[in-house]
Amino acid sequence: MAGIDPRIIIEEFLDSHDLEFEQKNTDTFLITLPGEKKLQTHCALIVGTHSLSINAFVIRKPDENEADVHAWCLAKNASLFGIAFAINEVRDIFLVGRLPLAAVTDQEIDRLVGSVLQVSDSSFNPLLELGFANAIRREWAWRLSRGESLSNLEAFKHLV
Repeated sequence: MAGIDPRIIIEEFLDSHDLEFEQKNTDTFLITLPGEKKLQTHCALIVGTHSLSINAFVIRKPDENEADVHAWCLAKNASLFGIAFAINEVRDIFLVGRLPLAAVTDQEIDRLVGSVLQVSDSSFNPLLELGFANAIRREWAWRLSRGESLSNLEAFKHLV
């Protein structure tokens, strides 16, 4: 691998953007991205032998309408650049992407991380609505019965 070590480029990028991260090992950077609808997106940048991969948790396995949630993700994949929705072995939903090591630059990391943040944040409420509507209704009723704040559920008011 010629040129600057991608680990150095990643670390400089994360430092320069004041992103909260920890280095799990020499090849894995665990990052917390701040959002608006999804308050935090946890992701990993992993330097492999030939590529840099990004894996970001979006939501756990849907409680309901799993086929509709997956169809929504697949339809969304057609418009994404550099990343795609995927599921793991327990059917939790992630965003994943990969870059060849030769393409790892500050600009490409910014594009990749920015895409993950934008897509994770903008997809969060629609995915919750599709996959967890009944849980949201139960939570709304429980908070209402206890006089608890409904402020972070306001986006789902139309479901009750």
